[in-house]
Amino acid sequence: MTDAGPSSRERYRAQVRAEIKQHAWEQIATTGASALSLNAIAKQMGMSGPALYRYCVSRDDLITELIRDAYRGLADIFHATAAEAAAGGAAVDGEGGGAPVAAALAYALRRWALEDPQRYLLIYGTPVPGYHAPDDITSIAAEIMAVLLDACAALRPGAPVDAFDTHLETHRSWAGDHPAPAPVLHRALTFWSRLHGLLSLEVAGHFTGMAFDPALLYAAEVDDLLSG
Repeated sequence: MTDAGPSSRERYRAQVRAEIKQHAWEQIATTGASALSLNAIAKQMGMSGPALYRYCVSRDDLITELIRDAYRGLADIFHATAAEAAAGGAAVDGEGGGAPVAAALAYALRRWALEDPQRYLLIYGTPVPGYHAPDDITSIAAEIMAVLLDACAALRPGAPVDAFDTHLETHRSWAGDHPAPAPVLHRALTFWSRLHGLLSLEVAGHFTGMAFDPALLYAAEVDDLLSG
């Protein structure tokens, strides 16, 4: 017996929720996530507040959906980018097959951020006051980091073990029990934090008027991270 697929009611519900999220993103772009209003969205959609709550039970429920979609989209991009780069078999200076994977992830991250700055800022910008993400959001974030950890593990060895590496051996729950040794964890954290530092400034417009190309600065940072 073949699966009949979603019913017309289920399809309609999915369509309405998609429209709600679209209005939410537009509102976030105008007023910020902290000012997100379900009543304002209901008015835009020609619905009453109680009618909208049948599809979205609270503001936090809606924010969770938006954050989950954003993280899931980036995770899927990272998985696809890593697989494509690895399949290319490229290497740097005859070794370090993971180097082009790490570079590909870095540039994929920037493209993703610049395609939708509000999406980037929602998950990597200022936290929404009073909002607490559920555990499954953290697991998707850890999934993204695991892809980066694998790429960093394939890079040439970096600096010898230091005090922070020793600290990481004890406090590494953020890595989702990833088997990478502490120096790799250290390198991945450095990679991640430096790239996000540049992206956060660029997305927020802090490079405007500085008379340089942020893409070239980002490329220089990626090259420095790979050579480190």
